[in-house]
Amino acid sequence: MKKWISTALVMICVFAQAEAQVHVPDWAMKAVWYQIFPERFRNGDPKNDPTATDAEVANPAWRISPWTSDWYKVQPWEKKVSDKFYDVVFDRRYGGDLEGVIDELPYLHKLGINAIYFNPLFESPSLHKYNTASYTHIDHNFGPDPQGDLKIMAEEKPDDPSTWKWTSADLEFLKLVRKAHSMGMKVIMDGVFNHVGTDFWAFKDVEKNQEKSRYKNWFVIKSWNDPAKGTKFDYDAWWGVKSLPIFRKDSITGLVHGPYEYIMAITKRWLAPNGDVKDGIDGWRLDVPNEVPHVFWKDWRKVVKGINPNAIIIGEIWTDASAWLQGDQFDGVMNYEFAKAVMRFFVDHKMAITPEQFDSTLAAIRHMYPDSVDFVLQNLVDSHDTDRLASMIVNPDRTYNGDATPRSNPKYSVRKPNAAEIQRQKLIVLFQMTYVGAPMIYYGDEAGMWGATDPDDRKPMLWPDMKYQDEKTSPLPGVRRPDDKNVFNRNLFDYYSKLVHERESNPALTVGTYRTLAADNAKKVFVFERKYGAHTAVVGFNLSDKTQKMEVAAEGGTSSFRDVLNGRNVRAASGKLMFSIRPGWGVLLVNNAK
Repeated sequence: MKKWISTALVMICVFAQAEAQVHVPDWAMKAVWYQIFPERFRNGDPKNDPTATDAEVANPAWRISPWTSDWYKVQPWEKKVSDKFYDVVFDRRYGGDLEGVIDELPYLHKLGINAIYFNPLFESPSLHKYNTASYTHIDHNFGPDPQGDLKIMAEEKPDDPSTWKWTSADLEFLKLVRKAHSMGMKVIMDGVFNHVGTDFWAFKDVEKNQEKSRYKNWFVIKSWNDPAKGTKFDYDAWWGVKSLPIFRKDSITGLVHGPYEYIMAITKRWLAPNGDVKDGIDGWRLDVPNEVPHVFWKDWRKVVKGINPNAIIIGEIWTDASAWLQGDQFDGVMNYEFAKAVMRFFVDHKMAITPEQFDSTLAAIRHMYPDSVDFVLQNLVDSHDTDRLASMIVNPDRTYNGDATPRSNPKYSVRKPNAAEIQRQKLIVLFQMTYVGAPMIYYGDEAGMWGATDPDDRKPMLWPDMKYQDEKTSPLPGVRRPDDKNVFNRNLFDYYSKLVHERESNPALTVGTYRTLAADNAKKVFVFERKYGAHTAVVGFNLSDKTQKMEVAAEGGTSSFRDVLNGRNVRAASGKLMFSIRPGWGVLLVNNAK
């Protein structure tokens, strides 16, 4: 028995030491993230709009799509290819660029955003840019001089950092970073280091020179183009998608030599442009990092943290990410486990979980990772890879992001959410802004945007200074849909902004401890507490159809609480806090800390 106790104590001590060693950037605990899909955020400079050649589109009638048009309406030049929406939508470009983001930094500041995550910005012909052509440069159509940038890139040796220059698009991005920093915002980029596009400079050399290419070992070549042997050029690609050849992996460095050194070099380039970290990005979000061996990420983390110890590393892991979050690889992940739990509790009807089940699910997620990591998990609900939050609410009772498009699910509704559904969105935002972790808003959710999963989650941003066509066209032939007004939702924006600013001004909501106060299945009520020093916040949710009166334990004896959402004051007495929650609504009670 004594031996067992001794062993247990040693294990506890070891765990405590490991926990203490997991350091995450302090600023990331207080982050409110905003995810920007660059091509669809704002067209600030029409002169740099992509051409058909840039977009690699064969249709001679092709042109930039109107920003404010009915999303599902097939344009006249698109009909020359097909009159079916999903046949033509992936060739669309709307002209979003870096100047557009710079112009709207005040909008993000008003919203309260202090951290921006960019989907890929690197050189690429696609709208999404996950098929990288070069990590060395920002896409030439995102900057002010596309043709000049192409000339600069043509003069470089892509595998020789000593020849790398700064294009106008690169400099425009660094200008954006400086302006964001001056407004108190951090900036991270999407790092897609598992695969590239067929326009990637090294792959193009392999495709051209075949076995004679100096880069042939960078990729997994299955067969060469050899008429004598009757073989054609073939290679491994991400999930079999031939436009996305994967880098070769090994067990020693993770990525084989060549890609390994190149990725390390561009990592340094963007973290410390010209050797200065204050002008560089504040970290990375990593695409499909589970497909790259752990040994690479351990090496890569040392490089990142050696350049900027306060840089954040966020991985895209959709399940339990504990293998990456022990302090030797990532700081956090996109918290899709959080998103799934939110959908089950707040969105679903027939498949809904109870308050007790929600509480236990949240506890399980928190316990997956060291405590410090919990505070920097990106608590998203939707992203560029899912249907939008508003449309999730319109289409409940599915697996997360399952059957999320009319392409495969004709029953999926593409209509605009109604008032009750928008109120449910507000309730979810209340939870997102007050729970443990760093909330992330997908661009336009705060403006009232809705949409199915890719490509419909990537509509042009809804701006208050633009007049949009009604969305009345159906994506499916012969199917009717409502005639929906597509207008900026000022009330929703103000609600988001109110909660974002409340979060940022209250340390209980950013770095405070967490405690469940009530998980009442009968009342359909969930209440929790966040506490930091003298600051206390009590957050409650009522998913029932009638007002619920609650009495919960309140530490500190007598205290006055301000109800942020409902404009009232609530007083705790004798260690009890009593309040009511309206049907389908919530409360955010904040004490008057001294």
